[in-house]
Amino acid sequence: MTTAGHDHSSADGTSAGAHQQGRHRVVIVGGGFGGVQTAKALKKADVDITLVDRTNHHLFQPLLYQVATGILSPGLIAPALRRVLKSQRNVRTLLADVGDIDLERKLVHAAAPDGQHIDLPYDTLVVAGGATHAYFGHDEWAEHAPGMKTIEDARMLRSRILGAYELAEVSQDPAEREAYMTFVVVGAGPTGVELAGQLSELARYVLPREYRSIDTREAKIILLDGAPTVLPPFAKKLQRYTLETLEEKGVDVRLNSMATNIDADSITVKSPKGEERIVARTKVWAAGVQASPLAAMLAKASGTEVDRAGRLPVDPDCSLPGRRDVYAVGDMVSTIDRLPGVAQVAMQQGTYVGKQIAARSKGDDTTPAPFKYFDKGSMATIGAREAVADAFGVKVTGWLGYLLWCYIHVMFLIGWGNRIGTLYNWVRSLRYARNRGHRLISVRASYDESLAAEHHSHAESFGRDIPEKQIS
Repeated sequence: MTTAGHDHSSADGTSAGAHQQGRHRVVIVGGGFGGVQTAKALKKADVDITLVDRTNHHLFQPLLYQVATGILSPGLIAPALRRVLKSQRNVRTLLADVGDIDLERKLVHAAAPDGQHIDLPYDTLVVAGGATHAYFGHDEWAEHAPGMKTIEDARMLRSRILGAYELAEVSQDPAEREAYMTFVVVGAGPTGVELAGQLSELARYVLPREYRSIDTREAKIILLDGAPTVLPPFAKKLQRYTLETLEEKGVDVRLNSMATNIDADSITVKSPKGEERIVARTKVWAAGVQASPLAAMLAKASGTEVDRAGRLPVDPDCSLPGRRDVYAVGDMVSTIDRLPGVAQVAMQQGTYVGKQIAARSKGDDTTPAPFKYFDKGSMATIGAREAVADAFGVKVTGWLGYLLWCYIHVMFLIGWGNRIGTLYNWVRSLRYARNRGHRLISVRASYDESLAAEHHSHAESFGRDIPEKQIS
């Protein structure tokens, strides 16, 4: 059994698990925006911090779609947590999966990668578990319409998107080719719009000269949403511009349209015109999110209830009701003013909570002012050189919006190496025929498991038996 006090020597010769007597112990669950910002806000505080996450990296989720479409490499948007916090001597990071939280004993129970049990005692707990995909009661759709919340999601989606063109290249059946070259994105929020725009860029500008048996410009990109407009939270001017630009790019935007069934071969959609089955082998889910299971775990332990999206209610100071020693921040919480599930909220809440903990560690137990969110605006790209932005009260589109989007997103990346590398890849994709330098895929990941089962074949390596095709 491994505990928080288990002796693992660190680089400076001290015990990595040692706790200095009398110092306030802070455990942070989650290495996303909220968790990292909480840790950074405690940099000068007299506390010992343990940050635990099931991955070893801090992921900049807003750029995941660029990994999925071959613009960026995963490392540019997912620096190692240990590197992010390496200069902060009061923080240690652990790669472990949290399985339970005992609020009465003030213990976080986790499991190391080899299954060993880890107990993390705390004086103050901060949970920043984020959110995952929501399929509105149809979790079976996840197999056929993956979303994007992790690096693994983006890699798999990249393989499926590019693999679809590879399979179309060797197909002799026109109907099958069309199915492989039909891409459906469910959800017309920022993620759906950005992904649909990039799928169009791939088909129209990046891939046409690389294939011999297919014309990738014939690919169908369909964007669906049950709402009456794209980018519902945005201003009407930006919604109109986005819709017009997507249609100019050849994206088939279908609004007031809801998915009613998704399988390996198709998606069934209900719209005012009736129900339609769209044959498409590649579907992407960008329609909804639900809170991390950690929210339900905390709710059960504290005697509260989560809302329909699985979010945990918190007090105005981001603490659990009746518990000043437990905080929750980010996408997994529900606040009185119903804040949006965006990175800025999690970051600001993390900083706010960190300052509270720092003050309390000094003996200041006064009630803090309620958390107040400062909205810096919203933005989304529609493709190369085109974006919409509503920032600091100014609404811009086109090139200006794209430049503003680039500046804001690159500055939120951690580390100048990642910022410069990202800028280089963006310039490269714009200047040189919209080149995508990160398009490595494998045979196995590019082929839907369920489709393979239908064809009675899915082996473990490149040399597997796949449906025999005559390549001319």
